[in-house]
Amino acid sequence: MTTKPSRQSALIETNVRWLRQALRLVGSLDDTSYTTTPRGLAPHRAGAHLRHILEFYRCFLEGLECSHIDYDARRRDDTIEYSRDAASAAIRSIIRTLETSRDVYQERIIWVRMEDADSNGVRDGFMESSISRELQVLSSHTVHHFALIAITLRMHGVEIDSDFGMAPSTLRYLASKTAEAA
Repeated sequence: MTTKPSRQSALIETNVRWLRQALRLVGSLDDTSYTTTPRGLAPHRAGAHLRHILEFYRCFLEGLECSHIDYDARRRDDTIEYSRDAASAAIRSIIRTLETSRDVYQERIIWVRMEDADSNGVRDGFMESSISRELQVLSSHTVHHFALIAITLRMHGVEIDSDFGMAPSTLRYLASKTAEAA
């Protein structure tokens, strides 16, 4: 009898799968397509979107230690944005942490700071969440930015897999439509 993975394990595996996909993509790009903005698409750059994605993962992982995550407190590490080697190293580090950190596998309540809480005048800007909920947020956030990366790279003339940056539910829907038509 095969046991199904826990919700937590499945979410970790999904996020690791996205990160491995990013790692393959970074390895396939040249520096120009990774670091520059295509004409008419300022300020979008593949490297900038990837940096943004990785910063969210870092905020999540660092926030687990104190059970408080603040996605607005990103470091904005420009080296990831402009160096494919730095981006690859950061991706590998995040994958390793996701796969080995006991904190990630232990479901519990955590507190997530409301986006832009200070500007909205919110005194206590932390909201209750859970590790699995935040893993789902990271997955959705990553796919969203993958879509922007795909558009950016296509405008550079780079061929991207048609599935890159598409939500799994969208892919299933499109597959069912293709099956219906057949």
